[in-house]
Amino acid sequence: MRIVVALGGNALLRRGEPMTAEAQRGNIRIACEQIARIAPGNELVIAHGNGPQVGLLALQGAAYTDVSAYPLDVLGAETEGMIGYMIEQELGNLLPVEVPLATLLTQVEVDLDDPAFQHPSKPIGPVYTAEEAERLAKEKGWSIAPDGDKFRRVVASPRPNRIFEILPVKWLLEKGTIVICAGGGGIPTAYDENNKLNGVEAVIDKDLCSALLAEQLQADLLIIATDVDAAYIDWNGPNHKAIASAHPDVLDDMQFAAGSMGPKIEAACSYSRNTGKEAVIGALADIEEILQGAAGTRVSTNIQGINFR
Repeated sequence: MRIVVALGGNALLRRGEPMTAEAQRGNIRIACEQIARIAPGNELVIAHGNGPQVGLLALQGAAYTDVSAYPLDVLGAETEGMIGYMIEQELGNLLPVEVPLATLLTQVEVDLDDPAFQHPSKPIGPVYTAEEAERLAKEKGWSIAPDGDKFRRVVASPRPNRIFEILPVKWLLEKGTIVICAGGGGIPTAYDENNKLNGVEAVIDKDLCSALLAEQLQADLLIIATDVDAAYIDWNGPNHKAIASAHPDVLDDMQFAAGSMGPKIEAACSYSRNTGKEAVIGALADIEEILQGAAGTRVSTNIQGINFR
């Protein structure tokens, strides 16, 4: 099978952990131990989040005042290389030496007229207290939004329209390479009035880009790996139930958290509708069971209604 695995941010850096190379590598090692189990006999493409890493680089850049800070598209490219390197190395240490791996910087086209630019919503970087958030908003011109009892910087999150490097990804897969690409939703880019491609100050949702990636690669399965075993209705409420499987039309009428499960549901529904194939949302630790159809929330146009565990 050709499988796209979208790693959630928890696979790289858990909330509350120090943003160190050691912490990230340790989490990536754990993630790769799971992914390595489904590598034999399959074609794998790995996408991943990068919000905390981009946020850290932005803070580090702001501390150097002699030059202007690098824009988010450049920071996205830097984190794609850094995280891809770690995934390549940790996964390579688990697989036979003859299995090739490659990280591909991935430019993704967005529309400059996308309404997301008028309503920044994508959280990046670490959490702050109310006092810290207010100070940073004034100093740096950031948009800030609540995140639980803390606050985070938010930026525009336009929809992905085109993945420029899709052909090189296909070529690498045809040669048996495990490909790491579209990290953090890819590097946001757009054409200007002179038809020149430029970077854009934005962050593309990783799950929506992963769905587009899986669609354009004609993947057999999209796995959206996170830190919960399924999508739930009434999360932590009195009617808390895990969804075993559902048709996209049913999920459209349900409410999911915009900052967490919402984009995953939207991505799974989009992939299923556009391809007629199946997307699964579930825990990275259950990836073998997900592949066997025994775990996670399965989203498909071939499913009637909704089924609960």
